[in-house]
Amino acid sequence: MRKIKLGLFGKILIAIIGGTALGWLLGHPYAPCSWGLSVVNAFSGVFGQILRFIVPLLILGLVTPAIADTGSGAGKTLLAVVVIAYASTVFAGFLSYFGSAFVFPSILTEGIGHLDKAAKVKPLLEIPPVMNVMTALFLSFMLGLGIIFTKSVALKRGFDELRTIVSKTIEFAILPVLPFYIMAMIANMTASGQLAAFGVTAVKIIGMSIVLTVLLLFVQYGVACVLARRNPFSVIWNMLPAYFTALTICSSAATIPVTLRCVRKNGVSEDAAGLVVPLCATIHLAGSTVKVVSCAVAFMVLANEPVTLGQFTYFIFMMAITAVAAPGVACGVIMSSLGLLESILHFTPERCTMLMTVYVAMDGLGTACNVAGDGAIALVIDRFFTKRD
Repeated sequence: MRKIKLGLFGKILIAIIGGTALGWLLGHPYAPCSWGLSVVNAFSGVFGQILRFIVPLLILGLVTPAIADTGSGAGKTLLAVVVIAYASTVFAGFLSYFGSAFVFPSILTEGIGHLDKAAKVKPLLEIPPVMNVMTALFLSFMLGLGIIFTKSVALKRGFDELRTIVSKTIEFAILPVLPFYIMAMIANMTASGQLAAFGVTAVKIIGMSIVLTVLLLFVQYGVACVLARRNPFSVIWNMLPAYFTALTICSSAATIPVTLRCVRKNGVSEDAAGLVVPLCATIHLAGSTVKVVSCAVAFMVLANEPVTLGQFTYFIFMMAITAVAAPGVACGVIMSSLGLLESILHFTPERCTMLMTVYVAMDGLGTACNVAGDGAIALVIDRFFTKRD
């Protein structure tokens, strides 16, 4: 019999169920293994330290070569795609912020201030990062721009190899253990009696994210169709196969053949489609940004913390930069955002874990929005940058 391959979502779902059962058993007053919860907490503390250690290296290893690659591009059309993709991602962040800040205070009533305290575990092993997140981000800017201006082939090759090392570390060392980390955190929450309230909260966050991603797509195609002089209803209809394919397989890269066919069906030229679709599959992360910002606002509302526009403006612009560089890695957007959540929004590691759990639970939703939005960018590029006989 063929082996059944579970995606990351399936593994996370099993981790949530397993963590709930484990937490119920270990938290029971008559549990035969009362020391079991200490073992679970020790594991989550150590892995949390490893996760925080890798985040600055992930930013340095992904953002630096991404900036260098952008600078060595061929022409104004490529630059236009990058600028539009970044602007779309930033707009998605603000749309998510204003929508979430308006709705969540009225539908989220449970508090999580006690959750941070209940889930906090003193790690057995301290693994301090080599640098903080903002240092890594600005060092990436300096090195990436320096590679462009000096045309340093050796330095560029070195950071390309660093990107490969970081990507492989995430793929083969972090992601396989991530479900067990989430299971440990869920077990801790269940044992402390906090999981029921969190489950209801997660459903509300996911529902709000669905509404925001659909609204974002209508705005994107509304603007694109006005500029390209197309019928928005027929254009959106033609993109539905790509949307549902990405929703199912949760991969922008694997959806590229379907996206290309849908974009060409909308009348986009071969040149524009061939440039925009593969490139935006790695740099256009509007849907993923909606999810991260929506979750961040929700958790701050739950903690009765001020959700200020200035704080989120800084967060959205920084996250859009790291998001553009991160999608070459599985779960790269949320992984690269963890450091920003802690440094800018002052999230605790435990709250970051809960946010990551909700994010992964709706993984396909963000991917589908990213892929469908690529078609809107293709329309604009084809209208203004493609020469026709």
